[in-house]
Amino acid sequence: MTLQVEATGETVGEAKWSALRELEKLAPGIDKASVRFQVVSEGERGLLGVGYAPARVVASVAEDAAPAIEPRDESEPAARARELVERIAASLGVDCRIAIDESDESILVSCAGRELGMLIGRHGQTIDAMQYLANAIRHRAFPEEERDIVVDAAGYRERRRATLEQLAVRSAQRVMDDGVPVELEPMTAIERKVVHVRLKEFPGVETSSEGTEPNRFIVVSPMRE
Repeated sequence: MTLQVEATGETVGEAKWSALRELEKLAPGIDKASVRFQVVSEGERGLLGVGYAPARVVASVAEDAAPAIEPRDESEPAARARELVERIAASLGVDCRIAIDESDESILVSCAGRELGMLIGRHGQTIDAMQYLANAIRHRAFPEEERDIVVDAAGYRERRRATLEQLAVRSAQRVMDDGVPVELEPMTAIERKVVHVRLKEFPGVETSSEGTEPNRFIVVSPMRE
């Protein structure tokens, strides 16, 4: 048996997101990776609001090919974070599977699938923005929730952390050898924190952030006497 729904939205991505939500109502816990979409209409914005037509898609999934699974219990902040990431991914046209892993320290929202580059963005700008929004919502809607929300895709966080730590050490060694400050490329606040923490105990150097967002960068300098 095949489940099928039709949905609309301002964009194709929004229509896909709405269709997924409707399928989940029919079969909670269904495997999103097995859903197939047919774009009926990409929609038209019209001129000055005249002649507007929404995007329309048909979403279908075979029940035997993608059996429903028992949904895991999620806290309300985690569910809100999942919904935010799902909606942004759909608006970007990125099909991905989202898993939630809650611990005492954090709520991890992990995205898996193909072609997640758009979800990550250049130097992680898109995924960092999603993480910022998720934490802003958590802080405002759930002030009692102290756990940070971490948004990851295809293991990007760990790979990027390793790259930044290697860059930090190389830069610190260069500063020690030449005795002059080294300016690093502009980074997000999350990435700058990785460099600051890595070099905090590195002997003979100190770090500072300079410039204004979104071009704020780190300067690694010889330790002042």
